[in-house]
Amino acid sequence: MQRRQQPVAKLRITWVKSSIGYKETQKRTLVSLGFHRLNQSVIHDDSMAIRGMINKVRHLVKVEEESS
Repeated sequence: MQRRQQPVAKLRITWVKSSIGYKETQKRTLVSLGFHRLNQSVIHDDSMAIRGMINKVRHLVKVEEESS
């Protein structure tokens, strides 16, 4: 019997505050999330790894759940 995969939730992450003056690791986290410029939005699958990265830069980004 096969399991049915539940659809994975999507997160829209928007970079809203500059990373100037913050640690280099936080700047690298923004790059690894896929950001290139301020006020850019990216969409990622909801996972523990993405949630961890969001938590590290939560003061620089805004997170919304993407409706399908």
